[in-house]
Amino acid sequence: MNFPEKLKYTKDHEWIRVEGDAGFIGITEYAQGELGDIVFVELPAVGKKVEHSQAFGTVEAVKAVSDLFSPVTGEVLEVNKKIHDSPELVNKDPYEQGWMIKVKIEKPAELDQLLDVEAYKKLIAK
Repeated sequence: MNFPEKLKYTKDHEWIRVEGDAGFIGITEYAQGELGDIVFVELPAVGKKVEHSQAFGTVEAVKAVSDLFSPVTGEVLEVNKKIHDSPELVNKDPYEQGWMIKVKIEKPAELDQLLDVEAYKKLIAK
């Protein structure tokens, strides 16, 4: 399984890639594998505020529907339109083409509460 070291992870299996004062958010390879084939992703509109540890959308798979939880507080700057038409990108490439939203990070200190790659690997090994 692939877990990029440049990312931070949540206990709910989301990841964030920080670029300046913004962050790209998606779900981990582990999460998409547990869900199975993803058929629909519901995401917030550009301009909407997301809150740290609060649901910002849902991902629907053949097996289940699961909430998506934001790793940080911020404003949605961009939504990945590709996954609206091709939700399977989340399965095929969860860290690059399968990202979900880009947010302006309002509280950078929240990043310190997230897991690094080693801590995330320990979490899913349980």
